Amino acid sequence: MQLPEHGANSARLYHSIGLPVPEKVLDFSENCNPAGLPPSVEAAWPDLITKLISYPDPDGEPFKSAAAAYHGIDPQQVLAGNGAAELLSLLARRYREKRVLLIDPTFSEYRATLAANEAEVVCIQAEEAEAFRLPVKKILEALPNADAVYLCTPNNPTGLLPTPAELLTVIEAAKYCGAEVVLDEAFIDFADEEKSFIAHIQQHAHVIVVRSMTKMYTIPGIRLGYLVAEPAIIASIKQQAPHWHVNGLAAEIGVLCLKEEAYREQAVRHAEKERRKMSDFLRLHGCQVVDSQANYLIFKPAQESGKLYRYLLGRGYVLRHSENFRGMDGRWLRVGMKTAAMMEQLREEMDAWFAQQ
Repeated sequence: MQLPEHGANSARLYHSIGLPVPEKVLDFSENCNPAGLPPSVEAAWPDLITKLISYPDPDGEPFKSAAAAYHGIDPQQVLAGNGAAELLSLLARRYREKRVLLIDPTFSEYRATLAANEAEVVCIQAEEAEAFRLPVKKILEALPNADAVYLCTPNNPTGLLPTPAELLTVIEAAKYCGAEVVLDEAFIDFADEEKSFIAHIQQHAHVIVVRSMTKMYTIPGIRLGYLVAEPAIIASIKQQAPHWHVNGLAAEIGVLCLKEEAYREQAVRHAEKERRKMSDFLRLHGCQVVDSQANYLIFKPAQESGKLYRYLLGRGYVLRHSENFRGMDGRWLRVGMKTAAMMEQLREEMDAWFAQQ
């Protein structure tokens, strides 16, 4: 049985398992901000749709300049993209037929895009016995023979963020070895924007940061993200992108989103509060929980995780399986932080299941 490799498509998941779709489904397998669209985007919608009748700017303006201003960097250090997925595809072309290190468990799109470009993928396993902490020693041993290393910060699916010392150790070692470092910061704004590496990128010309707009601002339907790197790298990657690859509607929405400071702060507080409540609940029921810094967390039940997963599916609650995360192999489950009411409903349903075990 092949389960979908991504969350956020409950209908496809039910179909793949052969289960009827319940009348009401609550999807905890995707990780967007449960607050919904930022208020400014909703208010601007009547004006935003007028952008549909014009060709977009080929550089993704005005979003490109807005992202640069947000981080206090030069616009030439930014490449806007049609979501982080497109940017990962463009990056994979950069590493065609080269050797790239991936640290498992991690986001499946890295391996998929690199394989499509015939890159040699070298897998380094973060150990479950060490709570999936970044295996710095293994990375340092493999770096001399690598052209690049991908780090997901914070990691998807674990939510773990390397310490500044761990991250800098890998980055400095990669520089010495002549390898590039790709930092996927798709969820960094749920942890703390101050922990982004973008502020230090000027001093590290071999680092490329990938950012997503879809998670924090709940806009996965329009696709928007950006890369930050030195201008020469940006120009090289830009050459591989199709013309008009960022639609005009997305570019305008992105500008509005970056101005939503109060919205972001509320999202960070909510994610932290709900993670804490969920972690306490799961540990109370004997589950192993990894301390996440993102808007999701992973846990391993003392009982068989597949039974809990299917039970919840039958009741209309969708978690993220870990069948395609190497080193987790279905034993762990990931739950996204939703509204307080949704989280309470999930805990009540899980409480009933644990009581039966």
